[in-house]
Amino acid sequence: MDGARRAAGAARRAAGVVRARLGRRRTEHIPVGHVRFGNLRRLTPLSRQYGFDRGQPVDRYFIEDFLRRHGTAAGYASGVIRGRVLEIGDDLYTRRFGYTTDGATGITAGEVLNPTPESPKVTIVGDLLTGAGLEDDAFDCIICTQTLHVLPEPAAAVATLQRILAPGGVALVTVAGITQACRPDRDLWGDYWRFTTLSARRLFEQHFHAEDVHVEAYGNVLTAASMLYGLAAEELRRSELDARDPDYEVLIAIRAQKPAAP
Repeated sequence: MDGARRAAGAARRAAGVVRARLGRRRTEHIPVGHVRFGNLRRLTPLSRQYGFDRGQPVDRYFIEDFLRRHGTAAGYASGVIRGRVLEIGDDLYTRRFGYTTDGATGITAGEVLNPTPESPKVTIVGDLLTGAGLEDDAFDCIICTQTLHVLPEPAAAVATLQRILAPGGVALVTVAGITQACRPDRDLWGDYWRFTTLSARRLFEQHFHAEDVHVEAYGNVLTAASMLYGLAAEELRRSELDARDPDYEVLIAIRAQKPAAP
C-alpha cells in the first residue's frame, strides 16, 4: 500500500513539473536577472537613420506591404493605384506599385506634391494644410506616407485629401505609431503626433464615411524594439516581420475612399 501511495505521489509531482514547464513555455517566462541583452544593452541606437544605413527600415517594409496589397504591382485587378495619381514628396511608390510585373499600368498621370518646387520631380506646388494650389475632385488615388504626423494640424490635411479626391477615389495613407523622433523633419518644420488605430480612425471618420475607412496596424514587440534600435528589416525573419500584435502598433495604415458620384 505504501508503495502505491509513493508511486501516486511521484506521478503527481512529475505531472506538476510538466505543467510548470509547459506554463513557462506558454508565457516564455525568463527569471529576473537572466535576460540576455547582448548587443542591445546600450544607451544609443544601432542606427539613428531608422536603419537606412543597415538596409530597409522596418516601417518601410510595412509601408510597401500595404501599398503592394492595394496597388497593381502584383497584377491585382482590384488595385487602386490607377488613373490620375498624386504622391506626396516623391513618385517612388507610384512607380513601384502602380505597375504590374509586365509593365502594364492603369495610371494616366503621376503627380508629385510638395510645398516648394525644389525637387525636379515636383509637378504641383501646394499645401495639404491650407489646400492652396490643389483643385477639387482631381485625383483617383493619393499616396500619402509618413506625412500627417509631421503636420501641426493633421485634421486639416485629411480634409484636403478628401476634397481633392475624385468621386470614388482612394487615399492610401500611413502614419507613425511606435518610432523614434522624426529627423530631420522635427528640426525643419516639426514632429507633432504619434497615432494608434483608434486615433487614426477617429481622424479620418471626421471627413470620410465610416464604412469607407479601413484602418490596420503593423507590428509586434520585436519589430517595435527593432524600429527603436534602428535595425533593418533584413535582420529579421519574414515570419517575425509579418506577425502582428495589436498591443504594439508600429505603423498605422489607412485606406479611405470618397463616395462615387451619384
